[in-house]
Amino acid sequence: MAKLNIAPTKSNLLAIKEQLAVSTNGYELLEEKREILVRELMHLVEKVKLLEQDIDKVIDEAYPAFKRMLMVDGADQIERIAHAVHYEFDMTEKKVNIGGMTFSSMDVVLPKKELFYSFIGTYANTDATITKFFELLTLLTQMASIRTIVWRLAEEVKRTQRRVNALDKMIIPQAKETKQYIESVLEERERENVFVLKALKRGAESK
Repeated sequence: MAKLNIAPTKSNLLAIKEQLAVSTNGYELLEEKREILVRELMHLVEKVKLLEQDIDKVIDEAYPAFKRMLMVDGADQIERIAHAVHYEFDMTEKKVNIGGMTFSSMDVVLPKKELFYSFIGTYANTDATITKFFELLTLLTQMASIRTIVWRLAEEVKRTQRRVNALDKMIIPQAKETKQYIESVLEERERENVFVLKALKRGAESK
């Protein structure tokens, strides 16, 4: 690692020592932050895996229910029911605090399930199918919210890791090498000054 191209002076030595202290402290803080973010990311990934299992389970139940509904009620009846069903979904932005950082995500408030069709001409399959797809929709909105946070958190982990690497592999080693170089030059100058002073003293005493 090449040292910084600065003059080997006492003022520059003080400046490089201060920079090294700040960089070292910053490295420790960033490393701690990275570890916290990684732990939170792993926790959210586990939540995603569990949600995926729940979604797969509901899908395995919802689509067979829809097929039964199609066979029993018929396509025309299902189309009439579909045209009658209308829901409003409330979507808002929400802030999530993780590891001392705030991330933006979304919050979807599902409406209460209502009866938009008459009991006449419908079967239990209709209610069962709508209930299952409502359950599926609930899980999918939860998944979308969590995955948004996971994506943003993963990006922040990458940024933090790059900063940690820059401090660890470049900035801190460069500052250390520069500090050692300036100290060695100043020590050599001090030895030369001492030698000169002793020589002058011996010359003065010999007169």
